[in-house]
Amino acid sequence: MPSQDEPKDALHGSNDAFGPYGRSCAGQTSTATAARAHAEQEGKDSSLRVSQAVTDSLAASPRRAEFAPQQANSRLAGDPVPPQHANSGPALRDAGEGLTGAQVFANLCQDEGLAALFCAAGNYHIIDEIAQVGIPCYGGRTEGNMCSAADGFSRATGEVVACSGTEGPGFTHMIMNIGAANAAHTPLLVLASNTRLASEDNRKFIQFMYQQPVTEGMKKYGKRITVPSRIYEYGAYAFRHLKSGVPGVVHLDFPEEVALARFKDSSELACYFGRERYRSDSRPGPASREMRQAIAMIAQAERPVLIAGHGVFLRQAWEPLMQVAEKCEMAVVGSGPVRGHFPDEHRLSGSMSNQALLKADLAVFVGQYEMPPEGDYTLPRGVKTIRVHPVQEDIGRNWPVDLGMVSDEKHFLEALADGLPARKRDNWVHELAAARQEREREQLELYSQFLKYTRDSNTLHPFVLCKEVHDFLYRGSIDPKQTLTLWGGNMIGFCASPWLRANRPGQEIPVVYQFGPMGPELAMALGAGAAVQRGTGPQAPYKGAPVVVITGDAGMAFSLFELDTCAKYKIPVICIVYNNNCWGTYTFAERHPRAQHLYLFQDNLRYDKMAELMGAHGEYVRTPEELRAALQRSYELAGRQNLSTLINCQGLREFNDGKLYPPPLGFAPEPGVGAMMH
Repeated sequence: MPSQDEPKDALHGSNDAFGPYGRSCAGQTSTATAARAHAEQEGKDSSLRVSQAVTDSLAASPRRAEFAPQQANSRLAGDPVPPQHANSGPALRDAGEGLTGAQVFANLCQDEGLAALFCAAGNYHIIDEIAQVGIPCYGGRTEGNMCSAADGFSRATGEVVACSGTEGPGFTHMIMNIGAANAAHTPLLVLASNTRLASEDNRKFIQFMYQQPVTEGMKKYGKRITVPSRIYEYGAYAFRHLKSGVPGVVHLDFPEEVALARFKDSSELACYFGRERYRSDSRPGPASREMRQAIAMIAQAERPVLIAGHGVFLRQAWEPLMQVAEKCEMAVVGSGPVRGHFPDEHRLSGSMSNQALLKADLAVFVGQYEMPPEGDYTLPRGVKTIRVHPVQEDIGRNWPVDLGMVSDEKHFLEALADGLPARKRDNWVHELAAARQEREREQLELYSQFLKYTRDSNTLHPFVLCKEVHDFLYRGSIDPKQTLTLWGGNMIGFCASPWLRANRPGQEIPVVYQFGPMGPELAMALGAGAAVQRGTGPQAPYKGAPVVVITGDAGMAFSLFELDTCAKYKIPVICIVYNNNCWGTYTFAERHPRAQHLYLFQDNLRYDKMAELMGAHGEYVRTPEELRAALQRSYELAGRQNLSTLINCQGLREFNDGKLYPPPLGFAPEPGVGAMMH
């Protein structure tokens, strides 16, 4: 729901907000004007499917339930009423009735600044109250996809988000997606209902299950709340874990007796006091002795590289990071489940200079939450290493360190920028540039070879497809920092990852990061697109722009129907589907003829036509020229109507076979462009 100071259709996006980005496709080809009228008419027809009931619901005023003033006497002295309430519309005061547990929890979520909730209908008492207080809420088609949408919103912004599912089937539908969020250290609050305490052991009615054991190993903290009076207390536990140390998934489940319990006044709630009393925003700074040692090690190095992990993004420490790099000409490579906190285009970026990184004489890891084992990164074995991490117990795991420092990432980088002496490293800068140019040359050679296959077969090789997307986003009239991109899949992932770029914070999301989930790309793009439409956090300068996601036909089976959700909320997602009629692993069965059918789909399915039936625009392309024109039309529709597009790119499954169409493709070197493991 939009807050009071936003337009009431804020969740539906704004063409005005897209503003100058509408210029992005103008004049790129002579087909633009002719194609636009047809595409816009399709868009108008599609938009009619969004019911007036949706529009009316989004326009409804938020409302927050409160205890009557004379009852709210159990707050500790000095605990102010949080200022967010001013944007919550008129308070709901049910004289003598008090608040339900769900209302108490929703108020806590609002006080903590929960950025958004993504759900499929279920866990009704909790999601209804969270929506009612004015927290932005999005309802989609499946719990798993909406869990990934929440993950995408958080990866694009760094904010705490929530997803929700009903007990039993709805909760278990989210498991893969929770696993992906856990691997990415997403601050994700998983909410689920859990029938009634009275159903325990006797299986009364349906759908009872013990949820917490299921998420063991996939969360930072979890609790089944069984004592109604402790719902606020355990909500505080949840946000303390979400907003402290290394973030991760938190899972709460709510039996009906807890969500519907009524409290006449706040004295009936345990530990009911403001967030400034139940958690601290204080973070550790670097010890002065260790800081001096780190500065000395960096100053003495000839080829230092700083690996800026996910913690640098979450702590929004990209400005001091840039100051450090430019002050002492230190190579920097961003890593993690979102890229761009150090721009790929910068002369000191090592994100495409992996051959040069093999000569580094000092590695500084800052906020690297998923520490690689030695050998997984293109750094010399035994290289001197500094690791800066917000918690002590992980330092030294996987990778031996010469100096371990417990510090907040931003505090460390600010201190380093202040204390580090200026230094030029001309030879190191030249080596980084030479390695980057060589990698670019190798990619262009591959492109030339794969373009020949495309011309001969009249179908798109995925490497050619992704080169066309690269040129459209970064070499044309679009601001190369504008478009947030996401990618996943097998063969198409191998091809997308080396061509996509991240030149500002939160610009690229490798959906497959660490966990390798199957099929959530479009769903995650929905959440990331919602963040861009709202202009949340680092997406603010590009508020209203479309997002682009590249995925495969296998992934479409998992999340295609969320195009309906994109249409419902007018979130413009350009979904590029590489359609090669098979699972990306189909070559695994080449020696087992009786098994090959297990990997194959129907030939040339028209995902574009399916998209049109869900309120999106559809395109079907087989050549680079057709793809360029389709991208242009997609951007026109996104800018003018907030309309999503699915571009169905026809390929061949034989392209997966590196013996038939050499050379074979695989994982990119890490860290940097194309990284997905750490």
